[in-house]
Amino acid sequence: MDTLLSWILQPLSYGFMQRGLAASVLVGIVCAVIGTYIVLRGMAFFGDALAHTILPGVAVGYLVSGGAKETLFWWALGTSVVSALGIGAISKKSHLKEDTAIGIIFAGMFALGIALISTVRSYAVDLSHFLFGDVLGVSSQNLLTIMLFSGIVLLVIAVFYKEFLTISFDPLLAATLRMPVQTLNNLLLVLIAISVAVALQTVGVALMVAMLVTPAATAYLLTNRLPKMMLLAAIIASISGVVGLYTSFYLSISSGAAVVLTCTAFFAVTWTIQSFRKKLQH
Repeated sequence: MDTLLSWILQPLSYGFMQRGLAASVLVGIVCAVIGTYIVLRGMAFFGDALAHTILPGVAVGYLVSGGAKETLFWWALGTSVVSALGIGAISKKSHLKEDTAIGIIFAGMFALGIALISTVRSYAVDLSHFLFGDVLGVSSQNLLTIMLFSGIVLLVIAVFYKEFLTISFDPLLAATLRMPVQTLNNLLLVLIAISVAVALQTVGVALMVAMLVTPAATAYLLTNRLPKMMLLAAIIASISGVVGLYTSFYLSISSGAAVVLTCTAFFAVTWTIQSFRKKLQH
């Protein structure tokens, strides 16, 4: 018992682990809640593309600030919001389908990011944590920023819960009720963009889509009610963040990868149990 207690408490003696755990839980909750809309509306490709479109923003921010990490969040946030609204505008005002618009902006922005990053001699070391996450490098200032924007996203979702529910499940009814459907869709895109920027430091660009999709997809297997799905997704994401960070600490592996692998393990176990139950029912 003492050994287990020591195993749990030892990492907590480090400030970076305390901040990392707090950041992982916060990011897990906000990504899981917004991720329920992504899963229900089939927007996983959008989430993945948006995560990659922030790369040029990060690169420009790095070049302008001389490598100061504190300013990179704002560059990432601005880039992701512009990209999200750009995808929405292209898909609405042209004859192109949304996935085509996403593909165009995704490829163009990602290529621009790679081109900009390649101009930085030490980019392999300095910017690699933005690709794969660096949750253990979260500073007190970073944590406050994560708390602020996570709170904004969750508050807006709470205020517009009924509207988002209607446009997600029955857009025709929303139009009949004269809801500002396009404005609400753009607001949802902006919330996803903010969530992507918030999650940047914890799991990085490469693993971002997992935090947006996997906890929500796991919860989707367990319930068909949206409030319960949001709650379950948030719990799964939070536990994954804590377990992943402890795993990273003791096995010396990438923290972002450990968190995502834990999320994936939750999904795999849930899917297996649900599949087994369905076979027994038949």
